[in-house]
Amino acid sequence: MTRKRFCFLVALILLSLVFLAEVFINSKDSFLTSIAIPYLVAKGNYTFSGRVKETEDRKVSQGTTHMPASMNKTLGPCTDPPPNLVGPLRVEFNLSLTLEEVRKEISRPLQEGGRYKPPDCVAIQKVAIIIPFRNRHEHLIQWLYYVHPILMRQQLDYGVYVINQDGDGLFNRAKLMNTGYVEALKQYDYDCFVFSDVDLIPLDDRNIYKCFDNPRHLSVAIDKFNYVLPSETLFGGVSSFFKNQFLKTNGFSNTYWGWGGEDDDMCKRTLFRGMSISRPNAEIGRYKMIKHNRDLHNEVNPENAEKVGHAETTMDEDGINSLKYTVKEIVKDALYTFITVDIQAPAS
Repeated sequence: MTRKRFCFLVALILLSLVFLAEVFINSKDSFLTSIAIPYLVAKGNYTFSGRVKETEDRKVSQGTTHMPASMNKTLGPCTDPPPNLVGPLRVEFNLSLTLEEVRKEISRPLQEGGRYKPPDCVAIQKVAIIIPFRNRHEHLIQWLYYVHPILMRQQLDYGVYVINQDGDGLFNRAKLMNTGYVEALKQYDYDCFVFSDVDLIPLDDRNIYKCFDNPRHLSVAIDKFNYVLPSETLFGGVSSFFKNQFLKTNGFSNTYWGWGGEDDDMCKRTLFRGMSISRPNAEIGRYKMIKHNRDLHNEVNPENAEKVGHAETTMDEDGINSLKYTVKEIVKDALYTFITVDIQAPAS
């Protein structure tokens, strides 16, 4: 009897061990995961944190998912034209809008420094947007609010660089744009450069901020001029150059202090180098300008008009190859990279 009881107990123990082994095998993955997840979070593991961000993006971006590039096996090239353009836009400036409000509304898809890449395709061009700047913060807020969403819909691999002139000397828009070109290339391998005044907002997202076979004048129909191009030689406002096109002109002149002349000079440089100026049609190339008074220390300089006539003889020595400046500070905001520079401005 004792022998039978012993055998029964042995069999019961063996059955219990088999049952426990089965339970352990079935729950192994979830058990290990429950151990691993706190470890991944503590270590900042990219894959795990990336998936959390993906989930958050779905909640706040109204159906647009922004997945890290590493999670996509293969990305094809973005289509041309981009599929999500809406055409004509309504722009109404709200001067009470704050920078923090803009950050909260549109910065989630952006990387630090105002960088963006399409999440589901490879952009055709890598574009640096360069804004010459001084004391125009209320205009910058409007620009960021309206233009960032446009650039995203255009599926550009882009970054926004605000080049801020230090001090109160005479303003030099062209030299700041040259500086932006050089500084942007230190950050990323851009092949296209769009130079934009901070007070010009496009009114049609089909006006793509990219580069073309010839230098491009994008702002052809501004409300200030009743949406008419005043002159075929006008090349100001917003323009784009491939890297090789910009170097072919030696960039902008560095010598136009105060208002006027630098765009006419660049027009001449472009034509002298055998290139032409391309433009969108007046329907697509429409812009709205933020109304404002002329900035202090940026008054019309009567000497600039005379310099334009010498552009052909001075362009080889005056430009990117003669550029001198000192970087004072670089701040990377969620919406832009803000670079303050000393460009050795004369007193006004």
